[in-house]
Amino acid sequence: MPFRKKNKQVDAPTPEEVAKLGHKHEVEAAKDKKSSVYEHFHAQEDAKAVAAAKKRKRRYAAILIGLTAILLIMYIISMLTTQWGDLVITIGDLYDGKSIMLSESASFDDAAVKLNGGSVKDVTNITKAWLPKGLDGAKTGQHNGENYLAYTFFLKNTGDKDLKYNTTMTITGVSKSADEAIRIQIYRNGKDNTYAKSSYKNRKVAETDATAWNNNGTVLKTLNTDLKAGTMDKYTVVMWIEGNDPECVDAIRGGTIRSQMVFDVVPDKKPE
Repeated sequence: MPFRKKNKQVDAPTPEEVAKLGHKHEVEAAKDKKSSVYEHFHAQEDAKAVAAAKKRKRRYAAILIGLTAILLIMYIISMLTTQWGDLVITIGDLYDGKSIMLSESASFDDAAVKLNGGSVKDVTNITKAWLPKGLDGAKTGQHNGENYLAYTFFLKNTGDKDLKYNTTMTITGVSKSADEAIRIQIYRNGKDNTYAKSSYKNRKVAETDATAWNNNGTVLKTLNTDLKAGTMDKYTVVMWIEGNDPECVDAIRGGTIRSQMVFDVVPDKKPE
């Protein structure tokens, strides 16, 4: 009978070994948990970064849309101003109960405190000699011609007192230095004067064919002392680009100019 092999006796683990084994499992479990938390944390951070990036994109898009809208509005306003407001006539200050009004007709059926002289587009340079005769004649309101603006209106003392008034004309907008070659002819009751910006080379010297502006942006400022109660003054404003001006060069082609005339009653006494 063959001998049976004796089974090898396995010693029972000691309490210390059991404790070490439990600690090992706890450590491994802790490592697994830490790894899981770490991965979860990074997932959260990635999600936050993506959300923040989307938020920034939305904010930038909103800013871009807002800026585009503002630029569009400014462009529209600019176009409207250029098209409709090249010559604006208004009444300014009134004192001592005195009153003046404006109208495009001598009957004053359309009396107003503001008139719009309109504009003329796609002009090229001409010279004063080319203007038609009688621009201060029978036509009233806007009566532009080829390459020039012409506007006739009336100013009336609608009160019961004689008065004095100031007339001030200013350039309110210009592009491409178009004002360097512009001529502005103003008729008052049939008498006219032509105004131009002073010489580009010497601002103290007037152009040979015109009276120099008062300053860089003010065409004229005059005092009218003889407007009796119930009477009126007739004005015609003519504007063109003077081809004989030394500054009438290609650089101003496509330029624009806007102007304003303001009439202010002069008080008998200076307001306090």
